[in-house]
Amino acid sequence: MEGSGDLRQAVKDILSTQRFCVLATQGQGQPYGSLVAFAETGDLRQLVFATKRGTRKFSNLMADPRVALVVDSRSNSDADLGSAVAITALGPAHEAAGDERERLAGVYLAKHPGLAEFVGSPETAVCAVAVVDYVIARFREVTVLRP
Repeated sequence: MEGSGDLRQAVKDILSTQRFCVLATQGQGQPYGSLVAFAETGDLRQLVFATKRGTRKFSNLMADPRVALVVDSRSNSDADLGSAVAITALGPAHEAAGDERERLAGVYLAKHPGLAEFVGSPETAVCAVAVVDYVIARFREVTVLRP
């Protein structure tokens, strides 16, 4: 097993190279999954995504802020069985406001500059997940990293 510094770098590498993740929320006792573009803060403490306030995912996280985001390194080939890594980030999400929104929108747009108009819309929420744990899964091995 890797040391915590190596594991931390492996998580950073995957998060920085992947552009999309699956966001899992829940509402009225029903899990709900959404594909979202995301960005990470350099310290791994927060993941950021944007969504319209009228979406099911947004209403779900306003009712219950506990979320999971799944990011993986797969290439959709047979080699993935032994080499792909899946990272599940767990933690509460909230809508960022004021200076925090501006800072996190900057982080998000640095990775997704084509979404500037979307993020600038008054109907769009910039959401931050305060990561409590990263669960790193490889074939036959699961490790937890606390940021």
